This record gives sequence, C-alpha cells and structure tokens, in this order.
Amino acid sequence: MGSCIMRIIMFAVCAMWFLPDLVLAKHAGITRHYKFDIKLQKVTRLCQSKNIVTVNGQFPGPRIIAREGDRVIIKVVNHVQNNITIHWHGIRQLRSGWADGPVYITQCPIQTGQSYLYNFTITGQRGTLFWHAHISWLRATVYGSLVILPKRGVPYPFPQPFKEVPIIFGEWWKADIETMINQAMQTGGAPNVSDAYTINGLPGPLYNCSAKDTFRLKVKPGKTYLLRLINAALNDELFFSIANHTVTVVEVDAVYVKPFKTNTLVITPGQTTNILLKSKSHSPNATFLMAARSYATGPAAFDNSTTAGILEYEHKSSVSKTKNRKPSVLKPALPMFNDTLFAMNFSKKLRSLATKNFPAKVPQTINRRFFFTVGLGLIQCSQNQGCPGPNNTMVAAAINNVSFVQPSTALLQAHFFGKSKGVYTTDFPANPPVKFNYTGTSPSNIRLNRGTKVVVLPFNTRVELVLQDTSIIGAESHPLHLHGFNFYVVGQGFGNFDPKKDPANFNLVDPVERNTVGVPSGGWVAIRFQADNPGVWFMHCHWKSTPAGG
Repeated sequence: MGSCIMRIIMFAVCAMWFLPDLVLAKHAGITRHYKFDIKLQKVTRLCQSKNIVTVNGQFPGPRIIAREGDRVIIKVVNHVQNNITIHWHGIRQLRSGWADGPVYITQCPIQTGQSYLYNFTITGQRGTLFWHAHISWLRATVYGSLVILPKRGVPYPFPQPFKEVPIIFGEWWKADIETMINQAMQTGGAPNVSDAYTINGLPGPLYNCSAKDTFRLKVKPGKTYLLRLINAALNDELFFSIANHTVTVVEVDAVYVKPFKTNTLVITPGQTTNILLKSKSHSPNATFLMAARSYATGPAAFDNSTTAGILEYEHKSSVSKTKNRKPSVLKPALPMFNDTLFAMNFSKKLRSLATKNFPAKVPQTINRRFFFTVGLGLIQCSQNQGCPGPNNTMVAAAINNVSFVQPSTALLQAHFFGKSKGVYTTDFPANPPVKFNYTGTSPSNIRLNRGTKVVVLPFNTRVELVLQDTSIIGAESHPLHLHGFNFYVVGQGFGNFDPKKDPANFNLVDPVERNTVGVPSGGWVAIRFQADNPGVWFMHCHWKSTPAGG
C-alpha cells in the first residue's frame, strides 16, 4: 500500500485510522434509502409524559433492513435544538469512515436545521446490529435495530426460523436526560440511575402504571423463532431469561457462533445476541415473562428493577375445558445482580464457527502489543467549578491514566487536511505509566492526566490488546466497543494479567469474534485484530456512569 499508513487513534478511549486504497469486490446488492427526521415527540411512560428526541417520532426508532452487499444511504435532518450524530454500531465502514458517526471523531455534529448524508456499503457482514445517537446522552431515546440479512439464496447456518423478532433493551428516565448529564459532567458524580428498563421501549408489568406498556410476543406451538436481542441501555449490562424456556445462542455482534443452549444470557451495552426460541409443542394455559435486570459490579448506584415482556401462546378457537381459567404467569429465575462468575462462564461458551464458509481469521503472529488499564481516578477541577472530590477534584474514567478530552475539530477532518496540530497528539501510552497491583490495593496517587491522545498504527498491523480492570475507587465491568473493526476475544480471566503465563491459554483456533466486549470486574480480557480498515476509529467504554471519560 506504498507510503499510506493506518492511523489507529486510540484515546483515553481510543480511535483508529488508516487511508490506503482498499480493493473491495464490486457488491451485487441494491441501494436502500432511508430518511431520519430528528424531532421531538411526547411520550408517556410510568404515568408521566415528557418530550423526547426521536427519529421520525418513533420510540424506539425505525428498523433498518438490508442485505450483505447492499449500499445504505440515510439522510438525517435535524429539527430539534440539540446537535445530533448517528452511529451505525458494528458496521465496519470500509472506505466510508466519514459515515461512522461519533461526534468530533469522524464528523462535526449535525446542527439545528442542518442535514447529513450517511452513505456506506455493508461488506462481509450479516446479522443483528443497531444504530444510535453518538453525542451526549441522546442515545437514551435515539436508537433502533439494524438487521442485515444474508445475500439472497444464502441460508442461515442454523434452522430457518418461522419468524424473526427484534428485542431492544433500553432505559427510561422520568427526568430530562440532557439536564441530568450536564449536571453530572460539572461534578463528576454519577448521573441518576434510570427509573425503568424497557423492552422495545416498554417498561412492562412489573412497574407501576405500566401493565398496558408491555411488549407481548405471541407464538404458535412447535415453531422456531429468531429473537434478535440488542442492549441499547446506557449504563447496564443485563441478564435475560424467558420463564420455562431454553434458548439456543447462534450469533453475537453479527457474527455466527457455535450454537449452545442456555436458560439465561448476559448482554452488555452495545452488544447484540441472536437466539433461537423453540416454542412448546402444545399451547399451555400459562403466559411466560421474558425478563431482564441489571448485572452490576461497580461501587455506583444502579437501577435494580426488572423489565419484562410477555410470551403467550396462540390458542385454537376450539378451546378445551380450561378456556375460562385465568392462565398462570410464570417468572424466570435470574442470577444475583453481582454474579460475575455466571457472566464470565457465559462469555467463555461463545466460540466462532471457524468453518470453511465462516472462518476465524485470528492473527497468529503479532506486530504490536498494548496493555491498557481501564478504570477510574480523579481529575483536577477549575477553581470556580466547586467539585465534590478531595482538593476540588472529580471522578473520571481513563485508559492508561489518560482521560479523554473531546476535541472541537473532528479528528478525521484534522488528519485529512493535515491540520492535527493543537487537535490531537500521537503519544497515547502503550502501557500504564506506573505498574501497580491493578486489582489489589490502589496506589496513593490516583490523579489522571487529560488529553486527546491517539495511537498510530501502520496499515495491516496485527494487534494484541490486553484490557485490565483496576480496583481504583472500585472494580467494575467495562463494556469496551471498537469502531471500524471486529476483534477476536482470545483470553480472559480474573485478577492481574500475567504476560508470562496467561498467553499459553489463549484460544487462537475458534475464539468469539465481536465488536464490544465486557472487561471482567476485577479481571482482564485479551483481544486480537488486524488493522486492515483505514480511518480514524474510536474505542470507548459503552456506558456513562462516569461522564468525564471512559
């Protein structure tokens, strides 16, 4: 690729980039056009109404459906006072980095009365992804599913389902979200926890005032249903289970996996999971709750409520003697809110298909190794800010002791026009500045540095990245999302990563491939990927308990 280099910009969150000529096979798909009008819509939940930012007045937003190889063009027109951008979460954006969407990374925000055309081709991907706002906390209400079907004539590598159903998990606040996050940004305090979780925008019958606001899935006996699960919640990893039913996991993050059965699954913010639900052979006189609640590990408060939808069976009109008997409502048993062992064991069951048609192209040799600590610390506030921490400090998130500062010029723009000076620096540390017992006693100095720092990688670099949780202020799980790439999760464990012993246990044959991974609470995860996508790519924590970073 000559002198072209890939710049993988990894900030205190991270980004990445490269810009050579990638030769893409001419796609055989069609062009699909969508229009997103960003507008306010009055919505009532939990017996309280408020205006929320939506796409086309819908909550959740409209579903995008395409096939592998299709070109998708979405015109976004902003009719609200808030600035907006949209991110197509999990789309690789090969040669279309300007369409990725994170504000001030690949584009400036779409201002009031303005529009932006997102134009990208879906190459080598099929499955469930989603889209969401990528500025401030607007993704609390601005999100929707993105379903990529296989090319015509190409079957699923599992039984063809009778029906496909998207199920999107979200969070709902009674308060105004932007006011809440702006206040939290001023102090470093955690924002208020949500008042409810939602399934397809509905809280469900376990909340006050919400029996009518319940998602219902009607099924026929003896049929197979493909449920496309999406965690669009801002803050919480979730356990999910359907009462008295076993499901089969067949895909995560739009990548097929070796099928396995489970009663309960865990899904972090930013992740998707496709499951097959085989309905019972007869119509039982019962309804079954599909329930989700938080998996929480950190020191901050969390929403300990449970959202539920209802799975009900269709009955024939010639009903039995039990037709007048009120059906029983069965509830699933979910793990304890802090069951980290369950979460770890579930994630270890995920394996790539690693077949001829769906190979696992795991980098076997590595050019660059990175070790990133992910956790909390303190940043100094200005004199007139009045922050609640010791000596006028506030809590922030960081990677390798660097808390990301959002620039006011889009990084891709700065690079493209050769005007990076004063916008970013290329000295993001490959290792923590100080070694310590990461999951043990915290160091006495937990002050963080701030900056817009990036990592620059040559095109096609084979990267290994170990993400290590720390116990500073409190150990917690971190869902890390990488834009522009999928990666292979080759290893994970509790405690401190041991570079001498742990690599011997890496799975380099059929590790799961995904775009978002949960760094275990008090543990580590190792990922590998090939930097084969030119551009500027963000890597960041996909939740916001600590708004100053991460």
